[in-house]
Amino acid sequence: MTPKPSSKEIVPYVIRQFRDTDLVSLHRIIHDTVDASYSGVYPDRAVQFFKEYHSQKRIMERSQPGEILVIERDGSIVATGALVGNEILGVFVKPEDQGQGLGKRIMSELEARAKSKGFSEIVLSVSLPSRSFYETLGYEVLEACLLDVGEGQHLNY
Repeated sequence: MTPKPSSKEIVPYVIRQFRDTDLVSLHRIIHDTVDASYSGVYPDRAVQFFKEYHSQKRIMERSQPGEILVIERDGSIVATGALVGNEILGVFVKPEDQGQGLGKRIMSELEARAKSKGFSEIVLSVSLPSRSFYETLGYEVLEACLLDVGEGQHLNY
């Protein structure tokens, strides 16, 4: 029997491949992060669009042509990100675990995997709340996009 770490001990994080059994937990993390980070920044229809874009079905579809990574701590998933071709998408960190370098860690791993596959350029579509995060990693906005999400509401990204 191994002792549980005290609250003062640092619990290590593990990056691993997404498993089908992670789906419900991963879906919840994404939706909780969308609620915490996008509400108040985007109109309600845009927040709903993000949730539909990251539905369980879409997560599974994304895992087929690409790879989804998760960061796990003490048996729980705390962050995720995906690489499909040369596009990195679906990078989310649980709201209570943000600010600990987990987003940078998963981005670094996804970038390394893209490079190992021969890609010299990475494409991102980023939300307004995450834009400064990607800019600190050296990414530049090449094009601002506007999507009509209905009822006179728009999603800027």
